[in-house]
Amino acid sequence: MTTDQERLCCRQAPENSVSSMAHMQLYVLDPGVLRLAWAAWNDVFAVDDEQEPGVEQRQYRHAAYRQFVLWQHGRLGEGNRVIIPSCCVWKIRTAFPDPLGQYVGFRVRRLV
Repeated sequence: MTTDQERLCCRQAPENSVSSMAHMQLYVLDPGVLRLAWAAWNDVFAVDDEQEPGVEQRQYRHAAYRQFVLWQHGRLGEGNRVIIPSCCVWKIRTAFPDPLGQYVGFRVRRLV
Protein backbone atom coordinates (compact mmCIF):
# COMPACT_ATOMS: atom_id res chain seq x y z
CA MET A 1 0.00 0.00 0.00
CA THR A 2 1.23 3.49 -0.76
CA THR A 3 0.72 5.12 2.65
CA ASP A 4 1.25 3.99 6.23
CA GLN A 5 -2.40 4.79 6.90
CA GLU A 6 -3.45 2.21 4.28
CA ARG A 7 -1.21 -0.54 5.66
CA LEU A 8 -3.97 -1.87 7.87
CA CYS A 9 -4.06 -5.53 8.83
CA CYS A 10 -7.24 -7.43 9.68
CA ARG A 11 -5.23 -8.94 12.60
CA GLN A 12 -6.12 -12.51 11.75
CA ALA A 13 -3.88 -15.42 10.93
CA PRO A 14 -3.50 -15.79 7.14
CA GLU A 15 -5.77 -18.85 7.07
CA ASN A 16 -8.47 -16.87 8.95
CA SER A 17 -8.00 -13.58 7.11
CA VAL A 18 -11.14 -11.61 6.28
CA SER A 19 -10.04 -11.72 2.64
CA SER A 20 -10.25 -15.54 2.63
CA MET A 21 -13.74 -15.79 4.16
CA ALA A 22 -16.48 -17.30 1.99
CA HIS A 23 -18.60 -14.20 2.55
CA MET A 24 -15.88 -12.07 0.96
CA GLN A 25 -16.33 -13.98 -2.30
CA LEU A 26 -20.12 -13.89 -2.08
CA TYR A 27 -20.73 -10.29 -0.93
CA VAL A 28 -17.69 -8.44 -2.26
CA LEU A 29 -16.19 -10.22 -5.27
CA ASP A 30 -19.17 -11.65 -7.14
CA PRO A 31 -19.71 -9.65 -10.37
CA GLY A 32 -23.49 -10.23 -10.32
CA VAL A 33 -23.77 -8.86 -6.79
CA LEU A 34 -21.57 -5.91 -7.72
CA ARG A 35 -23.64 -5.08 -10.83
CA LEU A 36 -26.78 -5.10 -8.68
CA ALA A 37 -25.12 -3.00 -5.95
CA TRP A 38 -23.86 -0.51 -8.56
CA ALA A 39 -27.33 -0.23 -10.14
CA ALA A 40 -28.97 0.25 -6.72
CA TRP A 41 -26.45 2.95 -5.77
CA ASN A 42 -27.07 4.75 -9.07
CA ASP A 43 -30.82 4.49 -8.52
CA VAL A 44 -30.70 5.84 -4.96
CA PHE A 45 -28.48 8.78 -5.91
CA ALA A 46 -30.18 9.35 -9.31
CA VAL A 47 -26.89 8.95 -11.17
CA ASP A 48 -27.00 8.63 -14.93
CA ASP A 49 -24.48 5.88 -15.53
CA GLU A 50 -23.14 6.25 -19.03
CA GLN A 51 -20.94 3.26 -19.71
CA GLU A 52 -17.59 4.34 -21.13
CA PRO A 53 -15.26 1.74 -22.62
CA GLY A 54 -12.89 0.24 -20.05
CA VAL A 55 -14.76 1.57 -17.02
CA GLU A 56 -16.32 -1.70 -15.89
CA GLN A 57 -13.34 -2.90 -13.81
CA ARG A 58 -13.18 0.46 -11.97
CA GLN A 59 -16.91 0.31 -11.28
CA TYR A 60 -16.59 -3.23 -9.95
CA ARG A 61 -13.70 -2.15 -7.68
CA HIS A 62 -15.63 0.84 -6.38
CA ALA A 63 -18.74 -1.27 -5.76
CA ALA A 64 -16.62 -3.98 -4.08
CA TYR A 65 -15.10 -1.42 -1.68
CA ARG A 66 -18.58 -0.18 -0.78
CA GLN A 67 -19.87 -3.74 -0.38
CA PHE A 68 -16.95 -4.59 1.92
CA VAL A 69 -17.61 -1.57 4.14
CA LEU A 70 -21.33 -2.33 4.27
CA TRP A 71 -20.65 -5.98 5.12
CA GLN A 72 -18.08 -5.26 7.83
CA HIS A 73 -19.28 -1.92 9.27
CA GLY A 74 -22.84 -1.31 8.13
CA ARG A 75 -23.95 2.04 6.77
CA LEU A 76 -21.47 4.71 7.83
CA GLY A 77 -23.20 7.85 6.62
CA GLU A 78 -21.90 10.90 4.84
CA GLY A 79 -18.32 11.85 5.63
CA ASN A 80 -17.61 8.75 7.72
CA ARG A 81 -14.89 6.62 6.19
CA VAL A 82 -12.98 3.53 7.24
CA ILE A 83 -9.81 1.97 5.92
CA ILE A 84 -10.23 -1.45 4.36
CA PRO A 85 -7.57 -3.99 5.43
CA SER A 86 -4.85 -4.19 2.82
CA CYS A 87 -5.34 -7.95 2.27
CA CYS A 88 -8.92 -7.21 1.19
CA VAL A 89 -7.93 -4.24 -0.96
CA TRP A 90 -5.41 -6.43 -2.80
CA LYS A 91 -7.99 -9.20 -3.23
CA ILE A 92 -10.39 -6.67 -4.81
CA ARG A 93 -7.65 -5.17 -6.98
CA THR A 94 -6.60 -8.63 -8.14
CA ALA A 95 -10.18 -9.53 -9.05
CA PHE A 96 -10.81 -6.20 -10.84
CA PRO A 97 -7.44 -4.80 -11.92
CA ASP A 98 -6.80 -1.41 -13.45
CA PRO A 99 -5.19 -1.96 -16.87
CA LEU A 100 -2.57 0.70 -16.09
CA GLY A 101 -2.10 -0.31 -12.45
CA GLN A 102 -3.23 3.11 -11.23
CA TYR A 103 -5.33 3.13 -8.08
CA VAL A 104 -6.63 6.06 -6.05
CA GLY A 105 -6.15 4.64 -2.56
CA PHE A 106 -7.81 5.82 0.64
CA ARG A 107 -9.02 9.40 0.80
CA VAL A 108 -9.86 10.87 4.19
CA ARG A 109 -12.78 12.75 2.69
CA ARG A 110 -14.25 13.30 -0.71
CA LEU A 111 -13.01 16.33 -2.60
CA VAL A 112 -15.65 19.02 -3.14
